[in-house]
Amino acid sequence: MTARHEAARPLEPTPGGFAPSVAGRIKRLALATRPAFLTASILPVLVGSAWGFRTSGEFDALSFVLALLATVCVHAASNVLNDVGDEANGTDGANTERIFPYTGGSRFIQNGVMNQQEMKAWGYGLLLFALLPGAALIWMHGVTVLVFGLIGVGLGVLYSAPGVQLAARGLGESAVAIAFGVLPVIGAAWLQSGVVDGASLLIAVPVALWIAAILLVNEVPDVRADQAAGKRTLVVRWGVERTRSIYLFVQLLAIAAFIGAGVAGLIPWWAGLFALLLTPQVLAASRAICDVRSNRAQLTSAIEKTLALHTIGGLLLVVAILIAAFF
Repeated sequence: MTARHEAARPLEPTPGGFAPSVAGRIKRLALATRPAFLTASILPVLVGSAWGFRTSGEFDALSFVLALLATVCVHAASNVLNDVGDEANGTDGANTERIFPYTGGSRFIQNGVMNQQEMKAWGYGLLLFALLPGAALIWMHGVTVLVFGLIGVGLGVLYSAPGVQLAARGLGESAVAIAFGVLPVIGAAWLQSGVVDGASLLIAVPVALWIAAILLVNEVPDVRADQAAGKRTLVVRWGVERTRSIYLFVQLLAIAAFIGAGVAGLIPWWAGLFALLLTPQVLAASRAICDVRSNRAQLTSAIEKTLALHTIGGLLLVVAILIAAFF
């Protein structure tokens, strides 16, 4: 990555970057949620809905839209509340090695765009807003929706909540894999088909692993700030070198699970081989993981490749499922 590309990255937000108007306030609230990362909740709903359609042969568009809205609101709230939690424990404030906009939070609190109380109110406001589509889904499909919702919200809040903070206990990747991988895929599939079984779980596995890999690589540049703040993420516990090996294992396991769906007959066997298209990107991303001090641009490329793997992998899985549904 050249210096020119590095310089072209988005600048961190400042109070002067938002007009003192209604439009400026809306823009500020929207960007506080880190919208570029919301594909991490959109793609699992797409995968799950496609699988539900594959299972039932019917598509409930209203349930899909409501599930998408509820899931995105919970994810946005989790992003905002994570910023609040990381300001409270000192992680983001002390993070001088962050790679914006990927790590170190939104910088809204640290740069004076919004204070902690405003961010906390916005985070909980988003959770309250998620109740609207959630309540509609409960009315349409029953209390099972509430179970899915409570688990997802609980994991999203406890990921950052002081006193629990799953991310600081080495449980962040597992919590995120469940909250933004397993739950939305299985839940969206159930809304379309009324079925929760081993097949829907297998379809969810690669999605869960891809999102866990994002969190894992994003923790690498923040390792010293996290360690100083007592936030013992997996990267803090393992170190960068071991993290590279674990990252590669997680990504290869996602490819194996995708192929396994083909072997199990959930998608055409040849469509399962779509996953092999991801292998060069996986190997390149893995090789690029390094200490941020040794090669910042290289580590940035690893983060960007990992985000692309989640997006491309998810879309390939949707295509494979739809091929199975229609052909």
